[in-house]
Amino acid sequence: MADSIDIISIGEGMIELSSGESLIQAETLHKYFGGDSINTAAAAARLGSKVGYITKIGNDLFQEYLLDAWQAENIDISYVRLVEGYNGLYFLSRQKSGEKEFAYYRKKSAATTLSIDDIPEEYIERSSIVFSTGITQSLSESAKDAVKKAFSIAKEKGCTVAYDPNFRSRLWSVDEAKEALNEVIDYIDIILLSAANDAEKLFDLSSSDKIIKFFWDQGIQTVAVKMGKDGSFIGYNGEIKLIPPLDVAVVDTTGAGDAYNGGFLHGITAGYTPFESAKLACTVASFQIQGLGAIKPLPYKNEVYTEFKRSDM
Repeated sequence: MADSIDIISIGEGMIELSSGESLIQAETLHKYFGGDSINTAAAAARLGSKVGYITKIGNDLFQEYLLDAWQAENIDISYVRLVEGYNGLYFLSRQKSGEKEFAYYRKKSAATTLSIDDIPEEYIERSSIVFSTGITQSLSESAKDAVKKAFSIAKEKGCTVAYDPNFRSRLWSVDEAKEALNEVIDYIDIILLSAANDAEKLFDLSSSDKIIKFFWDQGIQTVAVKMGKDGSFIGYNGEIKLIPPLDVAVVDTTGAGDAYNGGFLHGITAGYTPFESAKLACTVASFQIQGLGAIKPLPYKNEVYTEFKRSDM
């Protein structure tokens, strides 16, 4: 029998070109990869989870780099499909003043062709958790259908379904994002959302208790409300708890929510409760924000578990 997989993430992996100075003045750009679904996958893989990734990549000059980089992170790429086209790209500057600049080039990228034909039932069946995001749904109608198919198979096969709305107004409207969430809400077991970016913008909810109860009423068992520097509130089994973050010097918050997601999902597959998993997730995110970029500062298992086990909940 084929090996089981802890987490399958579905989305778009892009090329990141970044600089520590303004893009107007920068003469050197550092190449890496990024994107919410692959950031989450890498965070969980570095903690020791067996992680698979479903996406499409274009046969451009970056194809080999992406495949090699993901494999180097111990991410299973068996269901990464190669197609004619190019990969999404974004430029990012993080200046000493703390100011950030982003420029995205992803229209009609290879990942926008993701469709139901790219969702393998037997692969989903072998997983414990299937994860995707609103950003994946926003890529195209066919990508939205792919997420729905993956979640419906997962639900049918008894896998856990996890979702992050990760709302971005430059990608689509509030109504489109809400409609996409409503399409899959009946499948979701775990929702990981930002209080400021998701709950307030999509549902006009700012109180953590109200956010958690809102999703409990929708039938979602585990609700993680990410509060940035204030940690996260977890709602599970009728109980709501605040999990504080570590007290660290913040260098860059890019990808912090994705790092949290990877830590949380790893915790669940490792047998921890949602409250313990949130503590693990806050630990991962606290390490990650001490470095530049979404991927490079992601911590590894030993350092996270050393910190995690240091303080009892």
